Amino acid sequence: MEEREEVKGAERWTTAIGNLTEMASNLDSLQKLLIKKAVYVDDETFAKASLSSEQARSIKVLEQRVETLEKELDAAISAAARARNEKRQAESAQKAAELRTIEITKELENTSKVFELHMEELCAKQQEISKRDKEIKLLEAIIKTLGGRESLNTDR
Repeated sequence: MEEREEVKGAERWTTAIGNLTEMASNLDSLQKLLIKKAVYVDDETFAKASLSSEQARSIKVLEQRVETLEKELDAAISAAARARNEKRQAESAQKAAELRTIEITKELENTSKVFELHMEELCAKQQEISKRDKEIKLLEAIIKTLGGRESLNTDR
């Protein structure tokens, strides 16, 4: 890890030295050009030229800032569009879930009603069976009573 950092640091220094060498060469060339074709102006003209140069640099910096802000604005607009799209998808998923919940609730209510009807029917059948069971017991008692008399009558 340290080797990589050292290599990167060395590369940066090499690049920086190369840049400085190139700048020195450019300055020498500029100096030679100025000596050959030097134009001497009065202080007022120089001040105006300096002001124009400074304004041009300021304009360039401001143009770069505007470009950066435009890129940020485009990114923000894209993000907002994605967020709106995700919101729409979430809302439609929520509506679908709500509809499914309503459907399941109705299904459960219907199942509950059917269950109630079956329970009522089972209770009615249970009562009918209980009633018939009592009738059977009564008939058995009657048969035993009559059967006992007949056996008493046959014994005589």
